[in-house]
This record gives sequence, structure tokens and C-alpha cells, in this order.
Amino acid sequence: MVIFVFFLFFACSCASHKPVYHPKTKYSQQFPVKKYKKNKLPASAKPYKVNGRHYRPLIHAKGFSQKGLASWYGRDFHGKKTANGETYNMYAMTAAHKTLPLGTWVRVYNLRNGKQAVVRINDRGPFVRNRIIDLSYKAAKKLGVVGPGTAPVKIVALGMASSGSGGSAVASAPVKYIPVNYWKGNFTVQVGAFMDKNNAVNFKQKLAARYKNVHITKFSDFRGVFFRVRVGRYSNLDAAAKFSRELISAGAKQAFVVAE
Repeated sequence: MVIFVFFLFFACSCASHKPVYHPKTKYSQQFPVKKYKKNKLPASAKPYKVNGRHYRPLIHAKGFSQKGLASWYGRDFHGKKTANGETYNMYAMTAAHKTLPLGTWVRVYNLRNGKQAVVRINDRGPFVRNRIIDLSYKAAKKLGVVGPGTAPVKIVALGMASSGSGGSAVASAPVKYIPVNYWKGNFTVQVGAFMDKNNAVNFKQKLAARYKNVHITKFSDFRGVFFRVRVGRYSNLDAAAKFSRELISAGAKQAFVVAE
């Protein structure tokens, strides 16, 4: 039997938050760009599934901004594990987000009162309709969200803090960010994955009749071995993204850019 696997879903959410998917959430960047050894994503970046809904964490947060409703979580979760393995501290400047890379620093603007604060994403959530970020108690208090419980906000990604400048779990604010070139590298477009190698080879041959640089990469995890079929090779993200849109228009609806 042919098994198509376009996304690998992993459950890595806050068990405390009730999951409700909000399809209108928009992002400024959605393409993975960083090169990972043997094409394996870090655990925190792997797509995951919560209550039947699928989420694909971003590989990077360059240019990311988003508007929506912020909420907060406090004493009931104080001392429990967060998505990145840390212990949640309601008095630290942290927050939960569904798709931003864990460890990303963001500036949160309260659009109701003009207050702002910088927080580090170390958890997943909130899985509640319309809400885009769950603030720690301390961050919510600084932004004036504790009383009303929610507030309209804008979040802007600042980047990943460099070592010794705010990247640790106890840091209160970032100082310096690691410069990363998100646009140059080795990119391709993944159009499908198979557990049967012969099926992957047959699919590759069909695509090769129309496209250049069709290739197969091998991936394995606890479920078994997958043969990923990918098309094209590009040295910059824009070209790869353009080609992925062409493939989607041609019928490969689940095509997406990956770094190699």
C-alpha cells in the first residue's frame, strides 16, 4: 500500500491549554532555511498535532510579526515543564507561542494601552481561538494584561539571543542577537514522502520527465524509514519559494521549501 506522508506530526504542546485551531493566523515567513545535519529537524521544530489540528513550527523568525489576542498563564502551571524542557517560572519574562522557534525573543505591544515588553518563547500554546500568545504572569503584569485577562497585541520577533547575552533560561532580556543570513544556502522543494522505496523511485521518475534535479533523501525516526521526494536545487530562498508556488499551482498542494 502506498503511504504518502507530507508532514510529520509530533505532539509537543502544553497539556494545560485547550487546543482550538485558528486558521486565520498569518505569518510573514513560513519556509525552513537553516541547514540541519542529515536533514533532521530539531525536536522543537518538528510539526505536531494537537486535538486533531496540525501545526508546523517555523524554522526561523526573520521578519515575523503578528497581531491578535494575548492571554496569560500563571500559578496553576508554575513549576511544570515547558515545551523546551525548562521549568515554567511565572515570574520570568517568557511566553508560549504555537509556531515561533523556541528560544526566540519577541517584543509584545499592548495595542490597548501602549505598553510593551520583551519576552522569550519557551513553550507551545495557547490553543484557544483568536489567541496568538500566552504570556507569563510577570510579562502579563508588565503589559497590563493580568486584570482583563486578555488584550489585543502585536508581536515582533527580535531574533535568537547569542550565548551569554540573554539566551539562558534565567535572563530577563536579550542584549545581542546572532546575525543569520536567511536568504542564501541550499534549498529544494519537497513534494512527497514514501515508506516504500519503489514508490518513491516511481514518483521520482514521473517528475523527472518534467522537472530538473528530482532526487530522493532518506529519513528515519521511531516509525520507520521514509523516502522523501524533492525537486530542484536553489541557492537562495526566494527562488525556491517561487518554484514551490509553481508546483502547488501544478497540483502538488503540499509542496514546501526545505533546506539541504
